[in-house]
Amino acid sequence: MKKWSTAVLAGIISFMAFAWIAHRSPAKTDDEQFDAIVSTMPTYQVLKEQEPQLWESIRTRALTMQKEGKTEQQIVDAIQPQVLNLQMQRLQTAPDENVVAYMKINMEQTAAVQKVSDDDCYRFLFPDVKGGINPMRILSQEMFNRRMEIDAAMMRAAMGPNKHTVTPQEREHAQQDIQPVAQQMSKKYGQDLSIMSNPASGVGKEKITCNIVQDLWNSVLTLPQDKAAGVIRFAIDSSN
Repeated sequence: MKKWSTAVLAGIISFMAFAWIAHRSPAKTDDEQFDAIVSTMPTYQVLKEQEPQLWESIRTRALTMQKEGKTEQQIVDAIQPQVLNLQMQRLQTAPDENVVAYMKINMEQTAAVQKVSDDDCYRFLFPDVKGGINPMRILSQEMFNRRMEIDAAMMRAAMGPNKHTVTPQEREHAQQDIQPVAQQMSKKYGQDLSIMSNPASGVGKEKITCNIVQDLWNSVLTLPQDKAAGVIRFAIDSSN
């Protein structure tokens, strides 16, 4: 189950690298341009505040790769896992409402990308299989801004005075709450549901793959907020 959720967490990270490369100007150094771009992005401001050493490592690596002539997608692929790992950690202690909001905007993004094409949607969800996409050419600035604000709010709340503590009871309930959803998905998609644990098997079935991801998490989001948040936390917990 834990692999089911990770597909929908990747999209936002690529915005930073794509935005930096797309707006490069000979009038400024790469360092200046990088800092100017990320200063407008709430997610990365929170990252700098909460994890300054990680932030500096990401910044250094991105700038080094750019100087080495790496492509924008190579830069994204290199830095994305570090930020995703941190966000998945933060979701464990984020309050219920922030966890649910985070997944809802993920689903909005996925649906918007699929309207362009099933292949773009698949690449958006699983960039490590067929290569990613430049989401800035697909998603609206308004959606981009909302995603960044929701990410930043989640990360701050996860370390705030109302942060959540996952209990053994929550994990047990989450396993119970996901069973009806899993059964419904199995009836609808049959063997194709295995794509969620083996994304590469979705090549050639891009439409089905995108539909499965959205059906799964939209079904979870119909649960009461505390139950939906519990399932999301359980699914992305790397210790499962």
